[in-house]
Amino acid sequence: MIEITIEGLNARQRALADIIWACDNQKQVNEFIRSLPTIRLQDEAKTIVSLMIMATVEQCYDGIGDMPEAQQLIDKVLK
Repeated sequence: MIEITIEGLNARQRALADIIWACDNQKQVNEFIRSLPTIRLQDEAKTIVSLMIMATVEQCYDGIGDMPEAQQLIDKVLK
């Protein structure tokens, strides 16, 4: 199993990341992001999604995780 770690997030960003992580598919992620009250928060959440994807790719590239698990994670976020 891949464990994603994104350094430097503040408490609000960690909370957003946890909620995004709990989503089952891209539709839920998009609905959550649209539900955020400000454009700033929506943009912040979109950035967190991008960071999650980049962290997954980086871990796979570095050999920390294997490709099928990374692909499952990417699929989860992009569905």
